[in-house]
Amino acid sequence: MATGYVYHELYGWHDTGTQAGFFPADPRRGLQPFHHFEYSESKRRAHELVVVSGLIDRLTRLAPRPATDEEILAVHTPAQLERLVGLNDTGGDAGDGGTKFGVGGVDIARLAAGGAITAVQAVLDSAVDTAYALVRPPGHHAVAEQGMGFCVLANIAIAIKAARETHGLERVAVVDFDVHHGNGTQAAFYADPTVLKISLHQDRFFPGNSGFSTERGEGAGFGYTLNLPLPPGTGNGGYQEAFKRVVIPALDRFHPDLIIIAAGYDSSALDPLGRMMITPKGYRALTSMLVEAAGRHCGGRIVGVHEGGYNESYTPFCLLAVLEELAGVEEPFPSPFGLDNLGQQELQPHQEKVIKEAEKLLKDIHC
Repeated sequence: MATGYVYHELYGWHDTGTQAGFFPADPRRGLQPFHHFEYSESKRRAHELVVVSGLIDRLTRLAPRPATDEEILAVHTPAQLERLVGLNDTGGDAGDGGTKFGVGGVDIARLAAGGAITAVQAVLDSAVDTAYALVRPPGHHAVAEQGMGFCVLANIAIAIKAARETHGLERVAVVDFDVHHGNGTQAAFYADPTVLKISLHQDRFFPGNSGFSTERGEGAGFGYTLNLPLPPGTGNGGYQEAFKRVVIPALDRFHPDLIIIAAGYDSSALDPLGRMMITPKGYRALTSMLVEAAGRHCGGRIVGVHEGGYNESYTPFCLLAVLEELAGVEEPFPSPFGLDNLGQQELQPHQEKVIKEAEKLLKDIHC
């Protein structure tokens, strides 16, 4: 199995400033200069673990290229692109006050969106069987008129639109296991029945006003938005049950031509921006189910695009587990973190309730 891998050192140069987490440093308020939550270390260290583990030798390196204006405008408004371009020489914010970027930051965001395009098109061209794009900044919160939630451009949505232009791609499924709701991807295709949007996320976390199970899509797209807002503390057992009973049956009903994973590792057990408990073993199990579904429905065509994940030590092992599964590695690099036996990892009654309600929504998904 040939697995493509997109990474560029410039992704680590995306400058989110010396903030105190979310807030600008301000000694008058006791906010010491530190770093923005979305800074380079977890992604850079993930790439270096891919190299040090030896997995890099089994991957096909894919060189990203910047997304063009035309590709970006397939998702974002002309006013938003013009505003971003106008800030490229000075740095600024993508739109919500917390999505910072430095000088040249829009160039790097273009390269992130282009990295997602590169990974998707390499799979569609049969240059590789599967692919993973370790890009930064992330993209699944960015909407047409603004960036938000650390996301400057809507990387996955842009890649899907580009694939339609170049390959006539018809049916795409996006499975998002980031701890935050993939509102941007949802918004881009809310009325579109040819893109199945599945998001498993922490209930009412971010954005706080989206990600509800009642958000089903509109018009012809009704039924093709599927949200599973899981309770805080959901671990491997709850996520795997949700996949077995909702995610995989949804894919089986939809029969996609391509599956894209919005791969966010802030749903991991040690992430500072989430309250979920997935471990590397759990991410491996979820990815295995998606790889099997891709084998049944779309000739194995599956692409991972990096989203969140903010623990510098733990995130790399979570990503490695997903990438090894995409590459068909039978003897994975061992994780030093023994967290698979954390309490409450098994499916809990309040998690079962959410999954049971979500099962009722499957009937509106048709091939």
